[in-house]
Amino acid sequence: MPQPIPKKVVYLFGAGATHAELANLDTTLIEKGRGLLIRHVSSRVIERARRYPAYREGVELVSGTSGSLNIELLISLIENSKIHGWEYKTRRLKHLVKEDIENILIEGRTRRFYLHKGLLEFHEHPITSENEKLIGLISLNYDDVLDQACKRFFGDPNYCFSLERDAPSLKPIPLLKLHGSFNWRRQRIRGRMRNIEIIPMGSNKTYLHAPYIFIWNRALEILIECHTLRVIGCSLSQDDAHLIDLLFKAHLERVEAFDIEIISSDAAGEGIQKNYGFFPGIKTLTKIEGNLIPEADPLNPFKTWLKYKSIAMLEGGIEGTQYLKKVVR
Repeated sequence: MPQPIPKKVVYLFGAGATHAELANLDTTLIEKGRGLLIRHVSSRVIERARRYPAYREGVELVSGTSGSLNIELLISLIENSKIHGWEYKTRRLKHLVKEDIENILIEGRTRRFYLHKGLLEFHEHPITSENEKLIGLISLNYDDVLDQACKRFFGDPNYCFSLERDAPSLKPIPLLKLHGSFNWRRQRIRGRMRNIEIIPMGSNKTYLHAPYIFIWNRALEILIECHTLRVIGCSLSQDDAHLIDLLFKAHLERVEAFDIEIISSDAAGEGIQKNYGFFPGIKTLTKIEGNLIPEADPLNPFKTWLKYKSIAMLEGGIEGTQYLKKVVR
């Protein structure tokens, strides 16, 4: 009897995935204002920016720190305003975002993270590989939490900086960081060492240059090929129109829609369904694989989903793992 063909899976990570690692480590960090969701970073960065007189000049009336804040939207609005000093102001905000994230993700914390490592360990398990084939990882994050997990299981990450490809069996799974990475310094591309700038927050984003054009094209290829896209900690914000366009183009090249599993609260998933009803395969947390996840609003959706998914698929095969057994405790 022929073996069933494994389902091809791609993951899309947003800021909520790294935030889940932090919350899993110490919930008091969130209470102390050290969270990594966009509203947390935005609040801290805007508060710090207001300490610079050159930043405040001309934007005093639109530099409040209450309500639901979005630093990317603020940067875009200042860029588009073209007021005096707009270049300095947006450059200052972008620098503060980088500094803020790196100050929280210190090595003493990140080396204790295990959710991303547990996810990759799950896919490396022989039982999982009979049912699912991981074909790519897509990330919107600048941090290197996912990179370190990949290095643990696959060696140096395959960032797809160029169109050059070795034999598939010799290359690790693509790690496609659509906006770049803080750690892309001295990367070797076609035999030359290069520093690669990130695609910074704001409206003036362009991906039509190397290596980003190669990264985005590779992301399109793996989305066209996949059966299921699992979205972890990402709201699929309408502010990131390029990402929605990528998902849209991938659907146009397929015969059937791929499933889009939203690994966030049911309420967040329902919001995504409402915004993007033209994608027919969107599934909220409690609708993934029937009743796999019994909780509609878990404290840590990433950990909760990985726990139930591992138990359902691996059953007694978890005990011999290094990271997954921490997830299911």
